[in-house]
Amino acid sequence: MVRDSSFLQLLGQYEIFFISYPLFFSLLAIFVVVFILTTNKRKLLLPPSPPKLPIIGRYPHRSLKSLAQRFGPLMSLRFGNVPVLVVSSADAASEIKKTHDLTFINRPKRRIYQKLLYNYKDVGSAPYGEYWRQMKSICILNLLSNKRVQSYRGVREEETALAMEKIEKCSSLCSPVNLSELFSATTNNVTCKISLGRKYSEDTNKFRKLLSEFTELLGAPDVGDYLPWLAWLSHVNGLHGKAKKVAKELDEFLDGVIKEHMNRHEKHVNDHAGIQGEDQKDFVDALLDQIQRENTVGFPLEKISIKALILDIFVAGTHTTYAVLEWAMTEILRHPKIMKKLQNEVRNVSAENSSISEDDLDNMHYLKAVIKETLRLYPPIPLLLPTISTKDVKLKGYDIIKGTRVIINAWAIGRDPASWENPEEFLPVRRTGSWTIPKISKDNISSWFHSALEGGFVRESCLQSQ
Repeated sequence: MVRDSSFLQLLGQYEIFFISYPLFFSLLAIFVVVFILTTNKRKLLLPPSPPKLPIIGRYPHRSLKSLAQRFGPLMSLRFGNVPVLVVSSADAASEIKKTHDLTFINRPKRRIYQKLLYNYKDVGSAPYGEYWRQMKSICILNLLSNKRVQSYRGVREEETALAMEKIEKCSSLCSPVNLSELFSATTNNVTCKISLGRKYSEDTNKFRKLLSEFTELLGAPDVGDYLPWLAWLSHVNGLHGKAKKVAKELDEFLDGVIKEHMNRHEKHVNDHAGIQGEDQKDFVDALLDQIQRENTVGFPLEKISIKALILDIFVAGTHTTYAVLEWAMTEILRHPKIMKKLQNEVRNVSAENSSISEDDLDNMHYLKAVIKETLRLYPPIPLLLPTISTKDVKLKGYDIIKGTRVIINAWAIGRDPASWENPEEFLPVRRTGSWTIPKISKDNISSWFHSALEGGFVRESCLQSQ
């Protein structure tokens, strides 16, 4: 009995081992994989990183600037499965956009872009390649060339005059002026007339609301972009449904715009009136002409691409413009001395005329300084649209792995004490040539910063600025 008991005990021990055998080797396999991955990572010199769950909050550009002050101008983060590089210095941003521009030229694929931007058919989200180059070329040729910009001068001056009339009317009635609303309406009207040929006044509020929702959705976070296994959450929280609704309504509106232009074109032909001169054509007219003569740029332009380009123009030409005007006016009101100096410049330039025309702007150096200083402190896009690295690359001595999303914090760069003396102060005088920056050449830093905001990057120029 004793032998039997010992045998049973021994058998029980082996049974426990046999039961644990799969678990043991599963754990061993996991350990080996983790060891290999961590060993490989140790060979890479990655930028410094904060704790794995930093609190970014509602104003990410501010939070990321605070983190950069602790961890440096190149900082690694991880959003779910996606490695992210946050850039907060002008020299690093310049290296990304000029030295390594082709490595970081593509945008990350976002599901919200796919829904709203016709499956990446616009210039902003289209992958780098022949299609992107041709679309950019069409935009510059038909909207942003010097000749085309000058042809829209009448539209700009007309809408500016209407805005001034509203201000004068409110002044005579001693009633307040809602400048935010006025700037928004004026920039929207200019963009409408340049792009679509008219203001669509009967649908102004609806259209502006739709554009506001569209812009908001473009920046809305989608957890599925970072954790694909949680993509279903966008259906639960309503993001998917809202994007689908806005995309449908905008598509119907743009279909109507294109149909209206095609009918007008047909009427001109039938009436033997010919097509209006080049200076009278709006952006849609020019794009429809492009469809008629596909050989101009060597590839056919589809209607879906026209819609995507129109959306680009509205996103780039409305919010960015009136946001800068709002902040400029805010700072002018906060600084009476700056307001007085600007008023004196306006009076001196307009001494012989009752109003200021675009021809006078070349002589308004202080006004330009005010606008540039506003752009420095309040860039209309605080975090530039992210790009993604297409291959492993060295940046400032650090290893940036393929697939890393790069976010340039323009808001932080504009307030970097290493580049700007008294960076938090609104000082247009620093733009007039009587100001020196002790640590970095003013020409160098200013050149980069405004090329970033005004579209001077080698291949990835911002269409709105031109």
